[in-house]
This record gives sequence, C-alpha cells and structure tokens, in this order.
Amino acid sequence: MARTVQPDIVGRSKRLWRLPDGRCLVQIVPSLRSFTYQRDEMVERTGPLRLTFYEKAAARIEEAGVACAFRERVGPDTYLADYCPAPPFEVIVKNRATGSTTRKYPGLFEDGAPLPRPVVKFDYRVDPEDQPIGEDYLRALGLPVEEMRELALTVNETLRSWLHPVDVWDMCLIFGVTAEGGLSVISEISQDCMRLRHEDGSPLDKDLFRDGVDADEIVNQWSRILDVIR
Repeated sequence: MARTVQPDIVGRSKRLWRLPDGRCLVQIVPSLRSFTYQRDEMVERTGPLRLTFYEKAAARIEEAGVACAFRERVGPDTYLADYCPAPPFEVIVKNRATGSTTRKYPGLFEDGAPLPRPVVKFDYRVDPEDQPIGEDYLRALGLPVEEMRELALTVNETLRSWLHPVDVWDMCLIFGVTAEGGLSVISEISQDCMRLRHEDGSPLDKDLFRDGVDADEIVNQWSRILDVIR
C-alpha cells in the first residue's frame, strides 16, 4: 500500500495513509532537518533505527498509563497507529538548559546545565521554525494545558528511568485527541526528537546532525542507544 497509493498526509519526516478502521499506516521518512543550522538532508538507515527506538519507548509509556497511538510495526520503517487529530502545538520537556533555552534566553543558564526541575514549554508548530507560545493562548482555544503538562512529565520520568545511564536532556511530544476525547501521544519518540547523552558524554541524537557529522557516524552513534535499552 505504501508504495502504490498516494499518502493522505506528507510531512517533513512521515508519510501517512488513513485506514477505514480508524487507524493509519505511517512510514518514516529518513530525513533530518535543522532550521537553526540550515541543514535539511536525507540520511538513509536512520528510519529503522528511529522506529526500533519508538516501538520500545511506546511500550514503556503505555505501561506507565499514558496512551500512545503506536500499535505495531509492520515493516523496517513502517507502523500502524491510531489516527488521532492534533492541534498544531507540541510540548517540550527540558531537563537541561540546551537548544532553544540558551539560544532564546542568553545569559540565564549555562549551556548544558541541569535544571533544578524539568521545565515544560509549548511551541506553535509552524514553518519555517516552531515558535514558543504562552499557555493562556492554548487555554483560550480550549486545550487541556494542565493535563498535557502532567502527561508530558510522566513520559519524561518514565523515559529517564528506562534509559538510565543514558541522560535525557530534553524531548518533544505531540498529543492528539482520541475518539473518546482523551489525549494520546501521537508523535514519534526517538533519537530524532530527543537529546540523549551516553554516559561518556557523547551525543546519541540529532545534535550530531546539527554539528555536521557525516551520515555513517550518525548511524553508528544512533545504533549505540539500542545497546542499552531493553
């Protein structure tokens, strides 16, 4: 199907086909993009690595009581998921001051410094660069801000415990709305949407791409994370 029928939705890193049973077929596109560093490339072999991580992570957050759209892997880079519409916002959890924190708020925190507690922020998903948005705007739209915050913190705590001694610096989540009106994590959880540090301090995530590392080294480092997860 993924090779013969046009997808219903084509995004930066996914192709999606809606199915008649309320689910969807999703194919990961092996693209990496950084607006800040003006890089946008296809990095082959990263798709299956992302999906292996996501499959395992989805099981962990479901065990923690957080609904996740992922259902089952059906190919090297393809999976079935519940189809849940989502408002154009994402939730970011920061455990360390890095990325947009030090770029947008220079001088407040030392780059890479641990934060005294996880910080949750919301971004408006818009091209060419996602923008921070005040929570009251979300409340004005009727979105369950506190529930999204609490679920994001639960996911963060779950993944930090599961991945230890790998250190989770930050992560990005998107919540969709289920047919019953509840919230479900519909975003991929992988090396592409988190900052992860090996216990030796080396990055295991998209920061490698941001720093100009070549494709083979990205694949090698992204594979290392699979050696420490169960």
